[in-house]
Order: sequence, then C-alpha cells, then structure tokens
Amino acid sequence: MELPRPNWIDADEMIELFERAADTLLRSPLRRGSTVHLPPRGRLLATGDIHDFPGHLEAIVRLAELDGSPDHHVMLHELIHGERLVDRMDMSYRNLAVVARLVVEYPLQVHPLLANHELAQCQRMAVSKGGGDQVAMFDDGLEYVFGERAEEVATAIREFILAFPLVLRADNGLWCAHSIPSRYDFDDGAFDRRLEDADYRSPKGTAWTVVWGRTQDPDHVQTLLTRLHAKLFVVGHCSVEMGAASPVDGLVVLNSDHERGAVAFIALDRPLPSADELVKQAIPLVLHRPLS
Repeated sequence: MELPRPNWIDADEMIELFERAADTLLRSPLRRGSTVHLPPRGRLLATGDIHDFPGHLEAIVRLAELDGSPDHHVMLHELIHGERLVDRMDMSYRNLAVVARLVVEYPLQVHPLLANHELAQCQRMAVSKGGGDQVAMFDDGLEYVFGERAEEVATAIREFILAFPLVLRADNGLWCAHSIPSRYDFDDGAFDRRLEDADYRSPKGTAWTVVWGRTQDPDHVQTLLTRLHAKLFVVGHCSVEMGAASPVDGLVVLNSDHERGAVAFIALDRPLPSADELVKQAIPLVLHRPLS
C-alpha cells in the first residue's frame, strides 16, 4: 500500500485531521489508560525511531500490509525532527499528518507511541540531534507553511501527540515503548489511566521517565520486567549501528532512522522469541524503500 497524501498546506485540513486522529486514539477499544493492549492474534511490526528518514515511513507501511488483515498491527514512534531540512526549517509535521491519516483509516491497527522528541515539541523544550534546536526549526516550518494560522496547527499537533499511548502490550508478555524508565520512583498506575500534566514532567513523571530513560544494565532491565509483568521490552531511543540489537537479555533496541535502520515482526498468538532471536529476524528497511 502507498502512503496517504494529505493536503500539507491546507490549515483547515491539517487541524481537522490531527483533532480527529487524537479523538480516535483516545477512544480506541484496545486502550486502557495510557496503554494499548493488543489482541492475542495476528502480528505486530515493531519499529525504532524514524526521525523523518527518507523513505522509511513508506517502507514500514508497505511491510505492515494493513489492508492484508485487521490483525496486522504497526507501532510507530519518534516521527519528527530529522536531518532533512528546507532552508533550516523542519517540515516533519508532514510525517505526523501521514500517521494521523493512517490512525483514522486503520484505528485498531496503527499505534503511534509517545517519544521524547514529540514530547519536547509539545513542551517547546529545546532538543537537538546535532544540527541545532529542532523544536525551533519545526516551529519555523509551521510558520513558513501556515503563516498566521501556524499556532492553530501547532495546537492541533500538540493535541494529537498528547493522545499518543505510552505503552503497547500483548498477552504473550511483549512490552513496547519508546524506552524504559531509568529510575524506579515512577507511578505504575499511570499506565492504566489517562496521563496528566504531572506525568509529562521531569524528573519523576511516568511519561517523562519512559521516553527519556537510557539505563540498560542487566539488573535494571530484569527488575523492570518483573515489576511491569513483562517478558520482553522492545524500544528505540538509543543509537544502534546495525538497526537492531539486544544489549542485555530481555531488551531489544531498534533504530529505523538511518541507512541500516531495521524493523521486526512479532507474532501475537505465540510465545515470544528471545531478544537475540528477534534481533536476528530484523528486516533492513533499505530493502523496502521506494525507488528514487
């Protein structure tokens, strides 16, 4: 299937699309609080950070085959703030618009997860991947395209992002999020309720600790697996040269935002593979990108 192509420069269309997608996410029957619980059938295409890398969102959507079965799911995160700029302006709001359209068209199959760059954009908190303040460059892009209506579009984008679930879970023990908390003093109950302002704040807010966490030592990972009643974490957030890696048992890290970016299919109706097995099954996105 091909990517949907919303009218990128129509403020009314963008606002309506982001608002409708936000409502769709919040009303999903698969959702309980800030967690989406996948049914015990079908498959999930797990991805890593995307960061507007050319061709990779399209490759992911092709691989997901959402039209092939209602039990084909895809998780998406860290969609914005890439290196592809236009006169120092970030136009990656278009990635969000594509995903918003997919959410509306496939409401039980497309699962964007909250990530630190999207949260930083909502909070207007400067963040960079080495090329400058990407929050400011994203705002500059909206200003260039939408002019005096840029703040209206930014508000709708913020509403869409803050509707993202924090976690994607399955009955077989799969636990997907942008990352895992680096600390232990977070509120577990936040996963089963709608997130509040305090959940997004540093340093103890549950959403903050999940999307910014980087601790991956074996004891920490095993402690969190036990605490969260999970068997395998699949996350992004950290750089992985080959696109997929298991730094410790019970944890798989995926990157989808560079030439070696990868994704992985996970069956939802069977026991989970080991972390090492899942890494070996990872699919390089370069093989599925559109021809330029």
